[in-house]
Amino acid sequence: MELRQLRYFVAVCDELSFSRAASRNFLSQSAISHQIARLEAELQVTLFDRSTRRVVPTDAAERLAPIARQMLALEEMAIAAVRPDRRRIRLAANMSFANRAMAAIAVMRDAHPDVEVDFIIRDFAARLASVRSGDVDIALIRGSLPESEAGGRTRLTVRHLWSEDLVVGVSERHPLADVESVDLQQLSPYPLLMPPQAQQRLLRSVIADAFDAGAVAVQWGPPIAADRTVLAELVNHPDAWTVLYAGETTPGVRALSMAPGLMQIDVNAVERADEPERALVRELVEVLVQEPDS
Repeated sequence: MELRQLRYFVAVCDELSFSRAASRNFLSQSAISHQIARLEAELQVTLFDRSTRRVVPTDAAERLAPIARQMLALEEMAIAAVRPDRRRIRLAANMSFANRAMAAIAVMRDAHPDVEVDFIIRDFAARLASVRSGDVDIALIRGSLPESEAGGRTRLTVRHLWSEDLVVGVSERHPLADVESVDLQQLSPYPLLMPPQAQQRLLRSVIADAFDAGAVAVQWGPPIAADRTVLAELVNHPDAWTVLYAGETTPGVRALSMAPGLMQIDVNAVERADEPERALVRELVEVLVQEPDS
């Protein structure tokens, strides 16, 4: 058993998709599938049910997942313990921050050629856990810190960085596809596709508040299944729409603007409260706050 196999296994558990897990690890889907097959052969169990269009973790996978996460966290802690490097910054986020993060890293590298800035892809809970453990220096999140995460033995601080306007995503075949900017009245007749409430509580709240404030009814469509992507569902349902973060695009989908401030979300940085602020981390934050093309 290799740690990289556990890393790929955890990615498939998180994404419920071999293709998305492969993208997250910058590998081909066949490479991920091969490593998972090797892990299953070594453990002599089936970890994922591939008999349907969905990727479903088996009972064995459910038991292995928390242990695998612990082993990967221990690996990172061991590396950090024996290779402390104050010229290295570890930034945790998800893929929606990739463009902005990579632009900031390029600026930092130009200013400090001897500094390494790692961009670590983690889901929301894993980002907070990584900050608490000291595995990463800073994490980017949208929205506020949940009350359940605010306390604990290691306190976290939240720093507001910027606010960003959401955009509307529609299929190229949608009746509004050729409109540059839309309002709530125009969107009201069409179903809104989103993941379930438990997965997208923040975005659903922002949308509901905007429609309530405008006294316009929102037509909620059926929740998107965990093994499907919203953007792909838009292509399959050309009369529907969704909300996207700026820069999220895919072939066949158009991004339409809305009035500034109509649907806006805060982006925050999360750090350990007991860690003294490092000059390099402060500089990275200052670069991140700037628009990528400025």
